[in-house]
Amino acid sequence: MKQIVFNKRNLLLIVVLLCALGLKLFYSTASVNELRWILAPTTFFVELISGKPFEFESHAGYMASDHSFLIAASCAGVNFLITSFLMLALRKLWRDRSQKISWKFLPQAALFAYLATIVANAARISLALRLRRLHLETSWLTPNELHRFEGIVVYFGFLWLLFMVSERLNWENAPGLRRLLRLSVFPLLIYYATVLGIPLANGAYRRGNAATDFREHSVFVLVIPLLVIPLLLMFVLAVSPFYTAKRSLLGSQKQLNRS
Repeated sequence: MKQIVFNKRNLLLIVVLLCALGLKLFYSTASVNELRWILAPTTFFVELISGKPFEFESHAGYMASDHSFLIAASCAGVNFLITSFLMLALRKLWRDRSQKISWKFLPQAALFAYLATIVANAARISLALRLRRLHLETSWLTPNELHRFEGIVVYFGFLWLLFMVSERLNWENAPGLRRLLRLSVFPLLIYYATVLGIPLANGAYRRGNAATDFREHSVFVLVIPLLVIPLLLMFVLAVSPFYTAKRSLLGSQKQLNRS
């Protein structure tokens, strides 16, 4: 029996990796018309948040009504979708390694990763629009570097939050700092593996001027999440006592209503 479970777990792992690889290959050649399944809902939420209307232009993307911003194929967030799916699926396989796992967890992981991608992508694009309107400039970051910084902060922040939600932590008893730090290692490693590992594996960083850009991008990717994690931990630890008090109050009210 143990041998059957072991083989099934290996098969699930192979399927997860093949799904991620297949989506990556599809995205590498997909046109904006083929990405409307993720760009359309993202643009819908961007319109709600920013109040700016967009119109779809075939083979170009979703253009703002004033032609000041284009949501193109590169804005689809498919890499975040792949990262989220891998994180949820691999964590499930590892966390429940001593139990039987049903195949249905794969579409569940894909659905949650898709929904998280739409939310994260809409937040990133809306923030980019906001920064564009503010004409925010810094003496130590170029516009491209600022855009990269903003993207990493938003994407990794949402990836971390998605992971913490998926862990089903008992927020009534605030999780300790040590446990949160230990849990943070997994999404960090998945993020590094997909954002840096895949370009290193396929040699994409060697094409043209990509080597210099990749080195610069690698520094941002390696450093920024390490700065984001402490901020996220401080936020969670600051908010959790209020959440605990609210849950206790609601529980007391329910008991009073029953009595």
